[in-house]
Amino acid sequence: MDILQVLFWSTFGSVVSLIGGLLLIKSDAVRSKVVRYALPFGAGALLATAFVGLIPEAIEGHDVHQMVWYIIGGFLSFFVLERLLGWFHHHHHDDVAHDTENRTHTALVIVGDTLHNAIDGVAIGAAFLLNPAAGIATSIAVAAHELPQEIGDFGILLGKGMKPKKVILVNVLSALATVVTAVGTYIVGSAVQIPVAPLLALTAGFFIYIAASDIIPDIHEKPRREGNIQAIMLLLGVVMLSLVTILTSANHSHGDDLQNTHDHSHIETHDEHDQ
Repeated sequence: MDILQVLFWSTFGSVVSLIGGLLLIKSDAVRSKVVRYALPFGAGALLATAFVGLIPEAIEGHDVHQMVWYIIGGFLSFFVLERLLGWFHHHHHDDVAHDTENRTHTALVIVGDTLHNAIDGVAIGAAFLLNPAAGIATSIAVAAHELPQEIGDFGILLGKGMKPKKVILVNVLSALATVVTAVGTYIVGSAVQIPVAPLLALTAGFFIYIAASDIIPDIHEKPRREGNIQAIMLLLGVVMLSLVTILTSANHSHGDDLQNTHDHSHIETHDEHDQ
């Protein structure tokens, strides 16, 4: 049952983002607006998941200072990967319909997006290794971030002259990386009992970097009205995903309490029967 949950939730974000891309594939203006305001919401979702969900779980019962180094390591690792690969910063997606001077090659956009999706999958798989509540909250945050990112990638590839059918195929194949790495991380982690806390801390570092580098600087550069709206969307993402994280964690804890009560009662009944 657990592996089915990982499969479902890792597919969830990819399906939502692909549907969004398909619906907006012919509308440059609408796509631009959706990306412009959905990206800061996704960034807020990642920040909430990192600070409210992943970091508290990572440090619980572990050396706080050690976990902090893992968080910094995740942050810097993503920075180095981005520099080495020349990843295209998604905060330029609001200009994709008219960005004819973009120097990023189509292949590099696809490779960067696929690797990004693969890292998202590792994050989801690691969260599910902790518990289903953390996995679901992480999956929702990833979906909130992936939706505008994938829509933006649709626009970039179309703007570079790629045919719509090929754009759809490329994005479907790229999205599969999330599912493969999520399921793979969960299976390997369950089999060899890898330590989950460092994975959660690294993921938190990834999420903080994405939000801090891709979105927040761009908000400050926008005209006052547009920047204020984006700031509100960022805060909304933080609030909504914080609530999702808290509620899913509470439900998971309540379920554990009920299971423990049931197990305890079963043991007592069994003991009385033996007597």
